[in-house]
Amino acid sequence: MGQIARDLVLVVDEVPGPGGTAPVRRRREMLGGKGANIAVGLAQLGAPVRLVGVVGDDAVGDRLVARAAADGIGTEAVVRRPGCATGLIVNLVSDGWRYLEDLPDELLLTEPDVSEDVFAQAGAVVLQLQQPPEVALRAARAARGRVVLDGAPQRLRDELLACADVVRADHREAELLSGRRIESADDALRAAREVMAHGPGFVAFAVDDVGNVFTWDDGELVVPLGDVEVVDTTGGGDAFVAALTFALCRGDGPEEAAGLAVRASGDTVTRPGGRPDLHGLTGR
Repeated sequence: MGQIARDLVLVVDEVPGPGGTAPVRRRREMLGGKGANIAVGLAQLGAPVRLVGVVGDDAVGDRLVARAAADGIGTEAVVRRPGCATGLIVNLVSDGWRYLEDLPDELLLTEPDVSEDVFAQAGAVVLQLQQPPEVALRAARAARGRVVLDGAPQRLRDELLACADVVRADHREAELLSGRRIESADDALRAAREVMAHGPGFVAFAVDDVGNVFTWDDGELVVPLGDVEVVDTTGGGDAFVAALTFALCRGDGPEEAAGLAVRASGDTVTRPGGRPDLHGLTGR
């Protein structure tokens, strides 16, 4: 469950200043948004997956839903919002990335959009927490399988954590979830343990300039940043969530699941844009 958008990636040598012009060296247009990226990654890894999110009732929405279906994603639960344009994310890639987003509030899920049966039937439910917390909580409470939270909610933190089996957060989100300043791997491990006290049995936090930390009931792991050429960090976290969820659902142990998640993220950030390419990454 999460965001769906048209993702326009423009690679330029430099971003021009006011009144300036720069040629586009590479252009990619694709199905994007964090919810869709996670669903694509899960489908590429071989998991049967449904996507829950909102697009407009326009031609762009038609194309994105068709693209998701072509990727092997179930689209029956994608909401077509009347009178609303489908979301657009423009990603300028130069010395780092810059986003331009047209994501009106009408593209957020509402509680009537959520069919509890969809979540009750799933072996795992991934909730990308850019959606309203009330909607995420309804989905989490309807779930009968594993509940994976990605991000940090604006409200209802304790209620959502009580429903969660797995939590993944980037550095900023980890600080918001834990209420703790994180400056090292040890800080992140302590913060993750504090979050686990609210319910989850597995927590993964990213630590800027350090790597990823993982905690579970009887263990913990620190994975330093890998030696990869980072082109665009967009989608790295989404690929991480997809691979982590896939590995845990097929029965991998925590360390194996962590390893697959890190490899998936590291592979994705070597290319511009958030769309993963996780085919062939399922080896144990």
